[in-house]
Amino acid sequence: MNINPAIKAAVIVITIILTVCSMIICYLDLDGAVEVKDVPNAANRIDYIFRAYGSGDRWKWNSINNVESTDGSGGIIDDAEDPDYEGDAETDIEEGSTPFEETGENLPQWEHSGEYDPSIDILVLVNKEYALDENYVPADLVRLNYCAADRSSEWQAMTREAADAFNKMAEDALAEGHEIVVTTAYRSYNFQNYLYNSYVEKEGQAAADTFSAKPGKSEHQTGLAADVSSASVNYRLTAAFGDTEEGKWLAESCYKYGFIMRYREGKESITGYVYEPWHVRYVGQKAAKEIWEKDLTLEEYLGVVPPSFADSDVNNGSDVE
Repeated sequence: MNINPAIKAAVIVITIILTVCSMIICYLDLDGAVEVKDVPNAANRIDYIFRAYGSGDRWKWNSINNVESTDGSGGIIDDAEDPDYEGDAETDIEEGSTPFEETGENLPQWEHSGEYDPSIDILVLVNKEYALDENYVPADLVRLNYCAADRSSEWQAMTREAADAFNKMAEDALAEGHEIVVTTAYRSYNFQNYLYNSYVEKEGQAAADTFSAKPGKSEHQTGLAADVSSASVNYRLTAAFGDTEEGKWLAESCYKYGFIMRYREGKESITGYVYEPWHVRYVGQKAAKEIWEKDLTLEEYLGVVPPSFADSDVNNGSDVE
C-alpha cells in the first residue's frame, strides 16, 4: 500500500516531536532538583540527561561544578562509586584511591569523620605579610589520632578536613614502617604569643624571626598546619628529621594527602623562614599536587610573593622545641 508522501512526512515530524518531548519530560521529572542553568555547559547537560534517562537514576547538582547522583535510598553517591559511570580515565580505579583528573594518578581517599565546615578556606595565606585576627579560632577542630605522647594534647588538633587527611597519611606511613606523629598542630594566638616571646628572650628577635612566627602570623592558628616528628630523632623538631626515612617519606608523599612542605630548603627568601622539614600545611590534594610538581611555595602558587626577606643563617637548620 502506497502512503501519501505528505502523510509519511507528517508521521516522521510527529515522531521526532514526541521523542523530544519525552526527553524533556524525563529531564523535568527529576524531582525538581535540576535546572538547566545549573549544569556547566551544553555538552554536560546532554550527557547527564541521557545518563539519567537510560539508567533510571535521578540526578542532582548541588553546585555548578559538583555533580552527584542519589541512589534509591536518597544517599549521595560520588561519580566514581556509580557502577554506570565510566568517567574519562581509561584505567580502572583502584579501591581506596581517587583518580586525579589531570594525570589519572590514583590518590588516597578516606572516610569523612563528619561534616566539613565550608567557611574554612584551606588555601588561606598566613605569613609575615598576612595575619589572622587574634580572636580567630577554627570552628571544627578535632583531636588527631597520631600524636607525640610527651606534648600537650591541647595543641594536637586540626580542622576536621585536615585531621582526616593527616590521620590517613600517618596510618599509611605506619603501614610502610614509618612512624610520623604530631607534636603540635593548632595553636591559639595567645599560645603563639607566649612561644614567640620565649624565643625572643632566649635567642634575640632577629634570630627568633627566622624560625618562629609572631602571634597572628602563624599558620598553626589556622588549624591547617602541623609540626611532626618521629622516634628516630626523639620526637624533636630538627633539620635532621629531613634525613630520616620518615622525613624522606613525608617529603615525597605528603602531597598525595593534600599537604605541602611549607618551608622548603632554598625558598627562605620567599617564605621568610628557615628550612623546616617537620612543618606540613594542608591545602587539599589538587593544590598540593600542583605545588609539588612545579616546586612552588604557597606564596608562588597563589601568586602573592612578598618582598624578599633578609636572609639570615642564625639558627639555620637548628633545632626548635
